[in-house]
Amino acid sequence: MSAASNPGWRAWAAVAVGALAGTELRYGLGFLFPDAAGAIPWTTLSINVCGSFILASLTTLWIARPRTAFWLRAGIGPGLLGSFTTFSAVVFSVDQQARSGQHVTWLIYLALSLVLGLAAAAAGWKAGKALSDRTGGAS
Repeated sequence: MSAASNPGWRAWAAVAVGALAGTELRYGLGFLFPDAAGAIPWTTLSINVCGSFILASLTTLWIARPRTAFWLRAGIGPGLLGSFTTFSAVVFSVDQQARSGQHVTWLIYLALSLVLGLAAAAAGWKAGKALSDRTGGAS
């Protein structure tokens, strides 16, 4: 079977391109806004919270619009946003802070990541639903 006849090749390519873009965007923001040693990693927290909002918004829209091309959903969801937001960055920061004895900092950071991430996802769901309702739902 050739790559052109396999419908999954578009999704694979979209995820690869999206992942490259998301990773570079994350790296660029980390470079522009470096986190201070021993402090809460605000840049990573902001990236993950924003990504949670955007992914929830888009997922809600895609549920209302099931005809959105799979390759596009794959490229933006797991590709772009999956590489832009990463749980491994949270775990790495928590581990580094715990190893250096900054227990209050890592506990606050972990709590903020969880609470703000869930709140952003809930707000994203509401925003996606409102936008979907406003624009007429399924297309």
